[in-house]
Amino acid sequence: MKNSIPLSLLELAIINQDSNASETMDKTKELAQLVDNLGYSRFWLAEHHNMAHVASTATVVLIGFIASQTQNIRVGSGGIMLPNHSPLIIAEQFGTLATLYPNRIDLGLGRAPGTDTFTAQAIRKDFFEEAQQFPRNVAKLQRYFSEENAIAKVRAFPAEGMDVPIWILGSSMDSAKLAAEYGLPYAFAGHFAPKQMIQAFEFYRENFQPSAFLIEPKTMACVNVIAADSDEEAQFLSTSLYQMFLNLIRNDRKGLQPPVDSLEEIMNEEERFHVNQMTACTFAGNKESLVKSLKEFINYTRINELMITSPIFNHQDKLKSLKITKAVVDAINE
Repeated sequence: MKNSIPLSLLELAIINQDSNASETMDKTKELAQLVDNLGYSRFWLAEHHNMAHVASTATVVLIGFIASQTQNIRVGSGGIMLPNHSPLIIAEQFGTLATLYPNRIDLGLGRAPGTDTFTAQAIRKDFFEEAQQFPRNVAKLQRYFSEENAIAKVRAFPAEGMDVPIWILGSSMDSAKLAAEYGLPYAFAGHFAPKQMIQAFEFYRENFQPSAFLIEPKTMACVNVIAADSDEEAQFLSTSLYQMFLNLIRNDRKGLQPPVDSLEEIMNEEERFHVNQMTACTFAGNKESLVKSLKEFINYTRINELMITSPIFNHQDKLKSLKITKAVVDAINE
């Protein structure tokens, strides 16, 4: 009997053109409640800074809000950018969340700043030195959560002894090495940097060291999924996603743009090359098409869990996409 693949959602809380942070947070709550009712496994939020079109800058605050508005789904970070923070503060914050919402909080950790160079240094002047200490700081964080830390001079309350699963997030071989060495679950950012995904997963599995947290390797891939009633509609809706990545490489800070009939006149050949590289793990189609393409992807990558992100301009279209995607994964799991 094959293992079922859990389905989760990474929500970037992207502010649409002509919208605002308040409306986006209300929509994020509605998305979380929908996927909670549908039986999604996790709802993760990402840490970004100095981005006018992203509403998840205070990630821990938003995680608490979403957890308070849902019942069963695990809520967490995809991720918290650890070099931005003291491990002690993160332990205290997530220990508090886990106290309020037992057995529902995940802590995904990343090494990048989640912003530009100038903002990273505004967050903390020694960011780049701290990024080099990422493995050490993950170990510090684990220690603060452990019961053994009770004899230490510095303790994290109410984190001590709390069960908050830590995931290592990444888009390169460095993260795979760390996750394997520490015996932690590993999530790969295939939704924007899929190039090294297969190589990273293979390295992680081959070099995994069992730990007190995990006996065998556990992998999750995050990909872009745009689902609709027809392939044509899904392709049309996906043009918002491609415009988002185009604006990213242009450093053009716009909100999420409405879909367009054609991308041909919007981007040049070089831009198209870079956008296509970043979005190689994008799946757009109707239920039947997605069952085929996502099943092939799951079998090829041998992942244990699938996480999706769905940057869709119209809120109702996005809600519908998430419903169809759940039906797709249910069909794959049959």
